[in-house]
Amino acid sequence: MLFMKGSPKEPRCGFSKQMVEILSRHGVAFSTFDIFSDEEVRQGLKTFSNWPTYPQLYVAGELIGGLDIVKELEASGELDTVCPKAQKLEDRLKSLINKAPVMLFMKGNKQMAKCGFSKQILEIMNSTGVDYETFDILEDEEVRQGLKSFSNWPTYPQLYVKGELVGGLDIVKELKESGELLPALKGEN
Repeated sequence: MLFMKGSPKEPRCGFSKQMVEILSRHGVAFSTFDIFSDEEVRQGLKTFSNWPTYPQLYVAGELIGGLDIVKELEASGELDTVCPKAQKLEDRLKSLINKAPVMLFMKGNKQMAKCGFSKQILEIMNSTGVDYETFDILEDEEVRQGLKSFSNWPTYPQLYVKGELVGGLDIVKELKESGELLPALKGEN
């Protein structure tokens, strides 16, 4: 957590701007709090942390320090080990694909499809009795666009079994008609 003057898009002092630039350059995952938005927090944090200036960087609830400390950590190469990295999109996609043995990326979720293709694939999946998880691509544009490239499959829904792309609605329909869907969902082929 970075307590700063302003926001990352509109820092209201040079020190806060430099801090945001350093953290961003290193791919650090961080959230911010604008100390100008709450005078009580602004004054209280100085006492609480025994650190008289801003910005102040905290990792896992512990004060790391201000800009000078962060610059020293950057120079020594320690910043990357002290601060948590933002998860790379590819790692995030792999994690989502493997969240469950059978994973369906669709518009909507198990309870409510938000397009006709997603509705059809839900009906097919529910008829198999196989347990599966869903991910609503309408809720996350980064995943929606990234998964198209990652899987080299341009449309949704997309069905994955044990981390491997099975395909979209047409493939699932073909597998159902040929009697291969259940074995495919169980990872037997």
